[in-house]
Amino acid sequence: MSKIDFSVILNLLQQRANRPLSLKEIQETLDLSAGERKAIGKILKSMVKDGTLVQLKGGRFALPRKINLVVGTISVHRDGYGFVAPVDNKSQDVFVPARHVRPAMHGDMVVVRLERSLRTGRPEGRVIRVEQRAYQTLVGRYQADHGVGYVSPVDPHLQDDLLIPPGAAGDAKPGQMVLVEIESYPGYSRGAVGRISEVLGDARDPEVETRIAAIQFNLPYEFSPEAMAEASKVALTVGKMELAGREDLRHLNFMTIDGETAKDFDDAVAISRLDGGYRLWVAIADVSHYVTSGSVIDQEALERGTSVYFPGTCLPMLPEALSNGICSLNPQVDRLVLVAELDFDASGQRVGLRFCQAVMHSRARLTYTTVAAILVDEDPEVRAEQPSLVADLEVMRELAELRITCRHQRGSLDFDLPEAQIHLNTKGHPESIVRTERNLAHRLIEEFMLAANEAVATWLVQQREPMIFRVHEAPSEGKLAAFQEFIAYFNQGISLPAEGVKPKLLQEFLEQVAGQPEEHVINHVLLRSLPQAYYSVNNLGHFGLAADNYCHFTSPIRRYPDLMVHRILKNRLAPGQSNTPGQSNTPGQSNTPGQSNTQGQSFEPIIEMPLKEIAQSSSTTERRAMEAERDIVKLKKCQFMADKVGENFSGMITSVHAFGFFAELQDIYVEGLVHVSSLDDDFYQYEEERHRLIGMNRRREFSIGTPIEVRVHKVDLDRREIDFCLVEEYNQSRGARYEKRGKLKPKSRRTKRKSRKA
Repeated sequence: MSKIDFSVILNLLQQRANRPLSLKEIQETLDLSAGERKAIGKILKSMVKDGTLVQLKGGRFALPRKINLVVGTISVHRDGYGFVAPVDNKSQDVFVPARHVRPAMHGDMVVVRLERSLRTGRPEGRVIRVEQRAYQTLVGRYQADHGVGYVSPVDPHLQDDLLIPPGAAGDAKPGQMVLVEIESYPGYSRGAVGRISEVLGDARDPEVETRIAAIQFNLPYEFSPEAMAEASKVALTVGKMELAGREDLRHLNFMTIDGETAKDFDDAVAISRLDGGYRLWVAIADVSHYVTSGSVIDQEALERGTSVYFPGTCLPMLPEALSNGICSLNPQVDRLVLVAELDFDASGQRVGLRFCQAVMHSRARLTYTTVAAILVDEDPEVRAEQPSLVADLEVMRELAELRITCRHQRGSLDFDLPEAQIHLNTKGHPESIVRTERNLAHRLIEEFMLAANEAVATWLVQQREPMIFRVHEAPSEGKLAAFQEFIAYFNQGISLPAEGVKPKLLQEFLEQVAGQPEEHVINHVLLRSLPQAYYSVNNLGHFGLAADNYCHFTSPIRRYPDLMVHRILKNRLAPGQSNTPGQSNTPGQSNTPGQSNTQGQSFEPIIEMPLKEIAQSSSTTERRAMEAERDIVKLKKCQFMADKVGENFSGMITSVHAFGFFAELQDIYVEGLVHVSSLDDDFYQYEEERHRLIGMNRRREFSIGTPIEVRVHKVDLDRREIDFCLVEEYNQSRGARYEKRGKLKPKSRRTKRKSRKA
């Protein structure tokens, strides 16, 4: 067995070498065999590629820090400067001034030399080499000026245009969105050069918007022909042979409750009242029955990780024949499901659970609006349309309210923040943007899905089954200390225990400030103090839900971790049988494809990739999808506000930064920036701990929650930015007089890129 590995080389260059060493010197110093001398070259090459080592001129190798170098990924700010995050994760990010960023582009892996600024004396970096390029292609808008073609990237981190030489524009016309292949990257004194490989079309076309988002955020856009061929072979209806070994639950009053625009229905619910309690059935589409582990569809589902939802359209995780067809729990048809049967006592505490593979038949496809009309408004006409379901919905309301109380008692956090609902016209353009508040119907389904997710995780933990958890860690001490300092300005406070904060403490504090003027501000800041949830094979619990065991089980059509949890759960259940809590079942016979009937063996291989890698990949694809969804929502908001430049609105400050503050409009659920440079009445200082800007002379204060009157100053569709100015500042400025005289000229693109200090 070879004695050469990464640690041996690191030890040599860290402890023993007093200068960079060549390959030959490393081979001789380590006294290697012939086979090891041959292998070490590949190891060194790998270490250079991942940034552990740098290769200098003459083929010598060294640890970056020992020669005043740092290797990492550069993030370029829209103002031109950048920060390099070291690959070793052990050092602080390195600031790189704009003049020293080239030849790098945003996202590149670079080598920077550490220097001291001649002006400030502070340490800063200078890019000396690009190790790995982040972009081979990019999306932008094609323009031509005096016969010279160029493309302006849509990514705001990419500051410079790409030159398009004569003959390299293809059929592109000025103003069209295009895909560009980078033929030469920027140098120290020259820009990048590209060739247009595809004309995407008009930027205002919704299909083009989706395609651009897919390219920009690296979202798989279309399924491969192989995946579509697999999907075409799936039966359109449930066959009799597939019912063997499954419980028949078609007699129950199952119903789906989703939004008006939903097309893929993962979950259905049914309920009955027991003596002294309730029995709830949560039926989830049995996607794993149709998507075989390791199949082409499965591999592409893993690559996607999640469905991505844009206003008016969706990039699904599964082909439509599955996601909207045989897997979707559509009304009035039989569907195969994996069911969590949960028993609750009169107080809403879970007292029993059972899982089974079953067949169900949805009685109705209900919407949140319909259910709210039945339960909240008690609309007689709507209730008359669903006479067989009204009684069950009323029982569901009882249980949901009990479950909400139970969660609150244990400390589960519930911010209940609104979201933007964008209504599109027939051409896919926004015609209104409103706040969507969660009503009782949303909470009802949410409670039942939370209960099912927690029950599955709890039972699989009892079985000591390796799985993927949905985890949410407690906020850091630093974040909580900052939050403590912030609420002190409102004469509020919490005492943080030495052993660490519990969610119950924060929940009680939120209840304490409920109804007070500062409630919105405190909720907002606390939410931003919490870390993001993610997927992990380690059961770290879910802080926000105050749950010891939690996983995602209820959305296998649109989330890959849920599909994996289904496979794990089914591997613990005997086909045609249910589980007994606390016991593992003995596999029996099954006609389900891909399953084994051998006792003690898994019914189907979960997947070749380790669960840890699947969890990490799923967390990454989730963040990618969230970023893409936010980007399109921002674009739609900008499109909606584009014809409202010059109009005045009432709003409220939602966040404050050194460069200005963001304000949310009262009548339209849209947010824009009031830049600090537009505040002409004083010099403003940013107080980070209090989340406010305060005038140094007049002591005028801008903080979260402050009501203001703003004027829409500018809308930039490409950069997804809306700029406001205060109405009073505008009326007092010379800019208002100049604008009336028509003397204000539009800024050039380059000026616009430099005008924002965000």
